[in-house]
Amino acid sequence: MNLPEEIINQICCPRCLGRLIRDKDIMICNNPSCKSNFPFVNDIPILISDENSVFYVNDFIEKRSTTFDLNKSKLHSIASKLTPSISINLKAKKNYKKLLSLLLSTSPNPKVLVVGGSIIGEGMETLLSESTIILVEGDITFGPRTQIIFDAHNIPFPENYFDAVIIQAVLEHVVDPSRCVEEVHRVLVNNGLVYAETPFMQQVHMGKYDFNRFTHLGHRRLFRNFVEIESGAVCGPGMALAWAYSHFIYSFFSSRKIRKYLIPFAHITSFFWKYFDYFLIDKPGTLDAASGYFFMGRKSKDTLNDRDLLELYKGLL
Repeated sequence: MNLPEEIINQICCPRCLGRLIRDKDIMICNNPSCKSNFPFVNDIPILISDENSVFYVNDFIEKRSTTFDLNKSKLHSIASKLTPSISINLKAKKNYKKLLSLLLSTSPNPKVLVVGGSIIGEGMETLLSESTIILVEGDITFGPRTQIIFDAHNIPFPENYFDAVIIQAVLEHVVDPSRCVEEVHRVLVNNGLVYAETPFMQQVHMGKYDFNRFTHLGHRRLFRNFVEIESGAVCGPGMALAWAYSHFIYSFFSSRKIRKYLIPFAHITSFFWKYFDYFLIDKPGTLDAASGYFFMGRKSKDTLNDRDLLELYKGLL
């Protein structure tokens, strides 16, 4: 298992939060009333509770594609690299630098959980370059960086354990985002840090695993049990326009094969809109029209009142 020993010893049962003990190719819950067991696949623990997730342990034993297509052709990968992206994230790199600074000021070896960590998140390189950070990268899909498979609705770690949790471009893909944020809050130490990015004006992506969108205030309410350090638009209205145009083009055709061939055309004829966001990203109106928002905060014992939430509106409408 590609995890530090101290992390392995803290892994919990996703059903009852009992401590798990490794026995060859399985992990067994030591709670006498539970005794659940969880397999390893390619030395990655599969910590899924079939009763409490839309996924099943067998999905991973049989290596089925879940949120990501694990069987993309080389031609598709090459085409994706050659096609201009319609997305641009203008704040993640700066935000991760700030998060790193806050982390290093609180602990010499901070433990950070990445929810949705099968691939490197946008702008995360600064964090990855810091050798003192103990990084735990988990996801609901296999990927180049997946160390542990778990569902964010039931994070398999004890209370008050991580110094920070990163949940970037994930909460739109969970059926119960409030439950997931409660889990993030639970596993954080007192005054622990959270960094989240979640879309607002984006069309469906990841197919059937796409459930939620949030306004700036809606996103803030989701993290109402955290004290805000900073929040705002991370992707602007230019990107939102490019996404809307591209999906407008796709919507004329029902064939998935034809839609795939349309992607290069749609991107080539709309990618330039995202560059307007360099000018727009910090404008007040962008808070009403952004493609996505970020939130950075600290775990708190207090809850943001909904009346106080309304006072935080900074848009122009």
